[in-house]
Amino acid sequence: METSVQNCQKQPLKDAMLLPCFYNAPISWYSLFYHTSEAVDIEICDHYSKQTYRNRCRIAGANGPIDLIIPVIKKHGSKVLMKDVRIDHDSPWQKIHWRGIMSAYASSPYFEFISDSYAPKYAQKYSFLYDLNLDLIATTSDLLNLSKEFRTSAEFSKQAASSAILSSIHPKRDFSYPGFSFKPVKYHQVFFDRYAFVEDLSILDLLFNEGPNSAAILSSSLINTE
Repeated sequence: METSVQNCQKQPLKDAMLLPCFYNAPISWYSLFYHTSEAVDIEICDHYSKQTYRNRCRIAGANGPIDLIIPVIKKHGSKVLMKDVRIDHDSPWQKIHWRGIMSAYASSPYFEFISDSYAPKYAQKYSFLYDLNLDLIATTSDLLNLSKEFRTSAEFSKQAASSAILSSIHPKRDFSYPGFSFKPVKYHQVFFDRYAFVEDLSILDLLFNEGPNSAAILSSSLINTE
């Protein structure tokens, strides 16, 4: 089988925090990413799970939260590693996602300043899901002014196998990352006049609405319980 990285040859970082490889990850994911003083190890050698943030992100639409889902090529009857998941380009999903992002955030305070950083990602045709996700993580890190070192896993880690870390941040479950408690900080959202504050949306929601104040909100959203 062709893979996006030969044998997952990129080495994990010593004492790195382990995080799943998400698409425009939610604020809780970036709170962990921001909080750690150690390096970050992005797991790409785990089995791909459906209905997770690996191929979807949640934004604030005019009528409530919207999930933007990247179509992937399904292999029936066999488990696929995250590093081998291919994006299905049979539909114009990139145009649909970017249109959805523009519709949701064009009127936000920082859209004009930030959108140019993300637009090229929706014009480039990625073969593998993890490649897109990592590019978006790097772009977001730059916008947050984070000089964070992160690499991809070399193999399915013992840390992941012995804990629920990779399922700690999930669209249908409360945050439960070992050693940390997530306490969402309220901030101005585009459609605040239509419905109540929505917790833990994609990092895009925070950046477009709060811009340079985003890092301070991430810092205040997580409590170390150890």
